[in-house]
Amino acid sequence: MASKTREVAVRSGVDPEAEPSVDWGWHQNFTKGLPIAAGLTGIILLLFTIGHPISWTEFLFMAVPAAVCLIGAVTYPIYKRRSWRH
Repeated sequence: MASKTREVAVRSGVDPEAEPSVDWGWHQNFTKGLPIAAGLTGIILLLFTIGHPISWTEFLFMAVPAAVCLIGAVTYPIYKRRSWRH
């Protein structure tokens, strides 16, 4: 089993001698989960604004990060899909 992971690691371009954690598979990207987590975080932050916001500061500290998360959740898959990035 270990020989297969080393072969996969060498084919992927990561040197297992330089980075021993490659055997555990920690060099994978979280490409599908990242936009989902950002979208859920943005929605939860927007749900926190429902009710009675005490001040504009409270609203801004929830709405601005929510907007950043939602914009990032939409643009990240588009950014990763571009052929010149691969």
